[in-house]
Amino acid sequence: MASVLGTTSTAILASRSLVTPSSKPAIPSISIDPGQSYGRNFYGGFGVQGRKGRPPFHVAVTNVATDIDSVEKAQKLDAKESQRPVYPFAAIVGQDEMKLCLLLNVIDPKIGGVMIMGDRGTGKSTAVRSLVDLLPEIRVVFGDPYNSDPEDPESMGIEVREKVTKGEELTVMMAKINMVDLPLGATEDRVCGTIDIEKALTEGVKAFEPGLLAKANRGILYVDEVNLLDDHLVDVLLDSAASGWNTVEREGISISHPARFILIGSGNPEEGELRPQLLDRFGMHAQVGTVRDAELRVKIVEERARFDKNPKEFRDSYKAEQEKLQQQIASARSSLSSVQIDHDLKVKISKVCAELNVDGLRGDIVTNRAAKALAALKGRDKVTAEDIATVIPNCLRHRLRKDPLESIDSGLLVIEKFYEVFS
Repeated sequence: MASVLGTTSTAILASRSLVTPSSKPAIPSISIDPGQSYGRNFYGGFGVQGRKGRPPFHVAVTNVATDIDSVEKAQKLDAKESQRPVYPFAAIVGQDEMKLCLLLNVIDPKIGGVMIMGDRGTGKSTAVRSLVDLLPEIRVVFGDPYNSDPEDPESMGIEVREKVTKGEELTVMMAKINMVDLPLGATEDRVCGTIDIEKALTEGVKAFEPGLLAKANRGILYVDEVNLLDDHLVDVLLDSAASGWNTVEREGISISHPARFILIGSGNPEEGELRPQLLDRFGMHAQVGTVRDAELRVKIVEERARFDKNPKEFRDSYKAEQEKLQQQIASARSSLSSVQIDHDLKVKISKVCAELNVDGLRGDIVTNRAAKALAALKGRDKVTAEDIATVIPNCLRHRLRKDPLESIDSGLLVIEKFYEVFS
């Protein structure tokens, strides 16, 4: 697989007591050749880390019974076999900038997602959907439609929070992180959720039927052709992305639930620009161009033909690389909290943002987070100027004010200002 790091222009209660499932063996760290400035074949899975400084609270947690667990595994296996085969992430040729942005967001979801803009037919949707195989399992409350975190009050649905307050036991299970596709033709009720009419008519009670935002909580929300999305849905996404909660007012009742998700969008710039308010919500911006090298184009065509002919055999041929990729990401996620960035580098990042007249402070925050995620991906515990140079175009490019008379690419403007400040 081609290198993904090529040069880019890119209360509740007083105490906490958890009975957790049997611990899994630690994932060994993957050694990186220190001689390479940009590593090759960065692979891995996930190591979920806790948040420090969170007020402790008491939750009684029980493991899912063995028979339930076996049923869940069987259902997952059956579902996986019946699903449409997904093109392996490791098999994607080129498009290093896009792949890097996606991997960094998987390592640190707080980066805030990625907007992928580029020519049609360049594999944008394929790359995003291929992330499904790399997503980790997380601890969720069994049977909860919001994928509530049993350890984090901010990611709990109302019903789960009430159970915790009453001291009831929570049944916890491991579940794969969701990736939810938001169709362009989706209605607001389907996205936000609505009243369960059937239950209202049959039982005479007002019941809420969760929508796509509930399903996407603690997961990924993917919007293909995001620049064609209706304005009223854009407003809903903006509100949820800003607050981390979705509030639905229907038929005299008000329902709120957590809606914290990584927002990933893709689109073709020929079909129109995004509203600046929505564009600013994406942590990173990746530009994808058509591959011009004839040999690479032939390789892409041949690989796609192999996949279409026998998807299972093709996926099996990349199984080892996919597993290494999962392990590499796991190592990066587990070591992310220990990665440090010098104060001098932070000052220079902010100076670049200030001199480029970047509105707000999101550019500063995202650049710091992305650089730390990249250092973790390379297996280091300290950010270098080279890490910043790699990610800063993707973090600031879409935040610059548009000048209709400017012909130079905005990513190049960021690079020029970076070398001016850091030199």
